[in-house]
Amino acid sequence: MICAGVDEVGRGPLAGPVVAAAVVLPKNYDLVGLTDSKKLTPKKRLCLNKAIREQALYWSIGRVEVDEIDRVNIFNAALLAMQRAVEALGVVPDISLIDGKWAPRLGCETRTLIKGDLYEPTISAASIIAKVERDKEMCALHLKYPRYGFNTNKGYATAQHLTALESFGACEIHRKSFSPVREALGTQSRLTFDLKES
Repeated sequence: MICAGVDEVGRGPLAGPVVAAAVVLPKNYDLVGLTDSKKLTPKKRLCLNKAIREQALYWSIGRVEVDEIDRVNIFNAALLAMQRAVEALGVVPDISLIDGKWAPRLGCETRTLIKGDLYEPTISAASIIAKVERDKEMCALHLKYPRYGFNTNKGYATAQHLTALESFGACEIHRKSFSPVREALGTQSRLTFDLKES
């Protein structure tokens, strides 16, 4: 039986994509320390990410970009990213184990597991691959948009990020449907209007 673990990261940030991963592990994998990616140090995540990619029978990434997140909403975007990850596996699983309460529409049986990334190895593995992938991308985006501190906050609403939004407004990778970003865009619009009027 082919069993895929599926998880997504990036539901909460104000900027950047939602990234999901799907992983099929062999029976005799050697991956000590698998757990929820958020509970691992960055160094441990990187080590496990490399080992998972080397040992997995199949692994894949699915993603939804900012404009699509704004169009379909973040809940649907997270499900869509997971669906895309499973569809990119190169094999149709017999069952997909999904972290959380809600499952995407897939061409196989699905089972949802609340906090599955803590105790189901295949979901933990997917969690790690997805987080490492997204964090790497946010660090790369920091080079293009250094004002927002994406290399440290990864797009989440930290005090520093919110202050930067207030000071500089939103950039093109901010999620315009999220209220702090909408407020920043409103400030930008008012400022532009005021400058034109003066």
